[in-house]
Amino acid sequence: MFIWLFHRISGVSLIVLFGVKILTSYFLFTEDKKPDWALSLHRQPVLDVLILILFTFHSIYGIRTIVVDLGYRKEKRLFVASNLVAAVISAALVYLYLVIS
Repeated sequence: MFIWLFHRISGVSLIVLFGVKILTSYFLFTEDKKPDWALSLHRQPVLDVLILILFTFHSIYGIRTIVVDLGYRKEKRLFVASNLVAAVISAALVYLYLVIS
């Protein structure tokens, strides 16, 4: 139940966050005076880290759902493995983001 709920919430959250990034970048491409709110919101590292973490867990949980649909029955083991994989990938991506920024 947790994975089903998290998968739905993270999907909607990703749509909203990507929409914010696209909208703010649209305002930053104008030749006129760039709005301060768009610049501060577009360069917000918290949003970028949140996008990385949500995207990683959402995609790993999606793969987990496909594996369960294909007939794998040890769901508790798959839940733990998918969380570990997603946590390691998320940590690596956040570390790389912080090092590069």
